Amino acid sequence: MLDDLLERLLSGEGGPAADHVGLGMLLAEAHNRSRERMNEALRPLGINVRGFAVLLALPLYGPVSQRELIGRIGIDKSTMFRLIDELEEGGLVARERAPRDRRAYSIVLTDRGEETLAEARRTAERVDGQVFGRLTAADRRTLAGLLRRLAEADAPPP
Repeated sequence: MLDDLLERLLSGEGGPAADHVGLGMLLAEAHNRSRERMNEALRPLGINVRGFAVLLALPLYGPVSQRELIGRIGIDKSTMFRLIDELEEGGLVARERAPRDRRAYSIVLTDRGEETLAEARRTAERVDGQVFGRLTAADRRTLAGLLRRLAEADAPPP
């Protein structure tokens, strides 16, 4: 039924406002399907997409505080704390005293976390082919550009 509603909204049957709703629903459906496939594929590794994002961020930014990870990844504070707790319980990350501020902790990847990250990257490549394999490289660049424009649209268009 969702497909029928989307097609009707996107065809203009519901008027100009319906197009906005239809595009939003289509974007959400694509996101949900992609996330669902990735979470399913990552489950045997003991992580989900959010955990994978943290594991990906740590080598890029080095040992960082949870607060910095919140800003870099865009996950809310309570979710991030719970996520770091889960990753730490799984032996994938560790909290270590920050060298410049002994009151603070930095999140670091453990050896097990590095191994899991390597396997998760291979898993993501496989899922990427399933989800985005129908798109050419040019299609992917176009899609990324369009989504960036939507995501960065803080100001009203000129």
